[in-house]
Order: sequence, then C-alpha cells, then structure tokens
Amino acid sequence: MPQRRYVARAALTATAATACLAFATPAWASSTAPLNPAHKGSTAADAEQKCTDERFTGRTPGQDGWHFVLPGGAESGGFETLTLTFSDGTNTVTVKVPDSTDAYPDHLYPAGNTDRMIHAYLFTPAGWTLVDGSATISGEADQFNLSHACAGTAPTQSPSPSPTTSESPQPSGSPSESTSPTSSVTPTESGSPSESGSPSTSGSPSEGTGGNGGSNGGSLPMTGVATGSIALGGLVLIGGGVLLMLRRRRDNITFTS
Repeated sequence: MPQRRYVARAALTATAATACLAFATPAWASSTAPLNPAHKGSTAADAEQKCTDERFTGRTPGQDGWHFVLPGGAESGGFETLTLTFSDGTNTVTVKVPDSTDAYPDHLYPAGNTDRMIHAYLFTPAGWTLVDGSATISGEADQFNLSHACAGTAPTQSPSPSPTTSESPQPSGSPSESTSPTSSVTPTESGSPSESGSPSTSGSPSEGTGGNGGSNGGSLPMTGVATGSIALGGLVLIGGGVLLMLRRRRDNITFTS
C-alpha cells in the first residue's frame, strides 16, 4: 500500500510539472511580427476614429492617439516591445513602445483578465505618418494591426501663418524705403536756394555799392578837378595880370624915350 501511494504521488508530480512546462513554453518563445502592410503610410486621420476610447483621455489636442492590437489567440502571446517608424513631414522618427524616456507617451494593456499584453497605445505629435513597424511578441503571429486612432490638430499649421505674419515686418521695411523722404534730401537739393545764394553772390549789388562808392569817389575827383580848374584859372588871371603890367611898363618906357 505505501508503495502505491509513493507511485501515485510521483505520477501526480510529473503530470503537474509537464502541465507547467506546457503552459510556460509559449512565454519562452519570442518572435517578430511585422505591421500589417495595409496600414503602412497611414495617418491617424486615415484610421477609424474612436476618440471616445478611454485610453485616449490623457491625449492633448495637438497629439494623435494610436491604438495597435495583436490579433490571434493564446498562441500569439502578447506584445513585448514595438518599434514604430513615423515621418513628421521632414524627418523619420523611430519610437519604441514601451519607453518612458522619450517624449511620446505609451502604454501596454492586457486582454481582459489575462496577462497577454495585446493592446498598445501611443501619442505622437499630430499629423505624423506611420511609415512602418515591427513587434517582438511572446508567441507567434503573422502581423499586428493599427486598430483605430484619434487624430489631433497639427500644430505645424499654426506656425505656417506665423511666417506670413513674419512677412509683415517686411512691409515695415517699406518705411525704411519711405526713408526715400530722407532721399527727399532733394529739398537739400532745393538747396538751390542755397545756390540762390547766388543772390548772395549778387553781392554784385555789393559791387553796385562799390559802383556807388565809385560814384562817390567820382564826386571826389570832381571836386578835385574843380579846385584844380579854379587854381589854374587863378594862375591864368595872375599870369595875365603880370603880363599886362609888364606890357604897360614896356609901353611906358617906350613912350618916354
């Protein structure tokens, strides 16, 4: 009897160990599942919109919410990591899920009451395009899918008008062109009045004053000529008188002889 008990216990232990190994085996085997090719090149706006998903509650208006799912049963296992490639319109950005060190919030959630992480949520800046992706899973599956999304408002649209407003400074540069009024230095060219300083050069009137001075100076010579003529007249008269006196004397002498 004791031997039968030992044999029964040994058989029960072996069965339990075999069952544990059977359940644990899928967890030990990891594989890679690609993103469904039909979902490559999609934006959040292209996917089915389910913004009422409670997992999108923390999303901001400037973010796109993405929900990826791993289809299949227990043989698919669950997500271990996802590597997703996006395009922001200029550059290619690679995002890991889960990754608490980057700027893109993400979460893995299990299916129902199981521990299979078949739901992956990610928030990215609005307007990004899903280029490609792959997932490391605990089981085996042909692919994983983009289930649905909630598209945000791309903040890149608000900067685009700002450059147009930045063009407004350029019209403000037109005032600098309105410095052409400074080029209205032409008034300084209207400094032709300063050239009308030729009236100042019309100091010819000052020469006219010189002319007047000349006329005054002419009056002085006129007085000089007058005095000279008077003096000459006086000399002529004196000379004439002397000559008359001499002639009379001469006549008297002649007369007496």
